[in-house]
Amino acid sequence: MLSELSNGKETRLTQSENPLSLFEKQVRFQVYAQFVALGRAPTTEEVALALSCSRSEVQAAYQQLAAGKALVLQESGEVLMAEPFSAVPTPFTVEVGNRSWWGNCIWDALGIPAMLKQDAHIITSCGCCNATMTLEIRNGRLQQPYAGVVHFALPPRMWWNDVVFA
Repeated sequence: MLSELSNGKETRLTQSENPLSLFEKQVRFQVYAQFVALGRAPTTEEVALALSCSRSEVQAAYQQLAAGKALVLQESGEVLMAEPFSAVPTPFTVEVGNRSWWGNCIWDALGIPAMLKQDAHIITSCGCCNATMTLEIRNGRLQQPYAGVVHFALPPRMWWNDVVFA
């Protein structure tokens, strides 16, 4: 049983009515493992090859994962987002060592070093004046000096209403 706060009230969530199959979990794992290893989203073909299955099986799993909000897909059926990673360039570049990824927003950009448990530089720009901003994460903490405000135009409970443009 999971709980979630929404509008200040606690609601109880049960396991999904359509729990992920073992294969869907393997597909999700491969998407993340390859995102980290490649520095980009894997293609359905790359995931199929890694799992010794067909592209159509991966595409069907992608659809289930997208329905469960575990992935966001492009119109082509390829991965657009595997939170916190973005498959397309965004204003949030996360550098870890000699590797880099894009975060979908500042929240996700901060989530990448947290997920990887690595130090990072986040390069972005001010939403107000477009000035370059660089954040440094060391030992899981945002380093000082830093200036700025993280602003979320929508409350998190509304992000999935239109996650691509939220």
